[in-house]
Amino acid sequence: MSSFHKMSINCNFISETLDCMLEKSHKHVSCASCSARKDSLFGNYCDHELDELDESKSCNYYKKNQPLFIEGSFPRGVFCLNGGKVKVFTRGDEGKEQIIHIAKEGEIIGFRAMFSGEPYKVSASTLEECNICYIGKEDFLNMIESNAVLRNGIMKELSKELGERAVFITNMAQKSVRERLAFALLILHDVYKPEQINLTREDLANFVGTATETLIRLLKDFKEEGVIEIHTRKLEIVDANKLERIAGAR
Repeated sequence: MSSFHKMSINCNFISETLDCMLEKSHKHVSCASCSARKDSLFGNYCDHELDELDESKSCNYYKKNQPLFIEGSFPRGVFCLNGGKVKVFTRGDEGKEQIIHIAKEGEIIGFRAMFSGEPYKVSASTLEECNICYIGKEDFLNMIESNAVLRNGIMKELSKELGERAVFITNMAQKSVRERLAFALLILHDVYKPEQINLTREDLANFVGTATETLIRLLKDFKEEGVIEIHTRKLEIVDANKLERIAGAR
């Protein structure tokens, strides 16, 4: 093959790769056709409200492990997760992550800090490739002021989160590592369904609050007990009832 032909093939490959990247990075999702919207705070929006929402937002493609915001920075807007999963976490004195929430499609991330007017107390980063819509602070606050349904939905969301966070903290503080892992797997089962749980062992350990080595040993125990199946990195819950008993949820 001549050098000219090789160069032509390489140029075509680079061009196709760039086109693919641009297609991903500029993926725009209409709010009216968004499959995740039904599970979001915008689920009850009517047609003209959806049009206004479309005009106020931008859509962006995020690679795996790409940050949305960092602890200590000031909020400038909110992120609505259209596709993929995002971890919300803090860092301890030694820099170790403690994951406090795994956000899924339909969730809005970052609006809590915006109300307080203070810097973020947590960080958020993608766990996989994500498509995320962004709404600026001023536009989002105007929506809340003019839309009673959205305002009430946010109040309910904050109240629900307060109760769930209290249960989460109590379980993580008072249960054994084995019980905490079972409790965490039940949460993740709900987040990832109908798909299998897809987290690195390190992220799962940071969610449970234990060492990675301890986590791996306990996962092996759970597999031998017939509670889970391990498919390389992915985890499948095969006996949720037994997992609930281990977690002390029943």
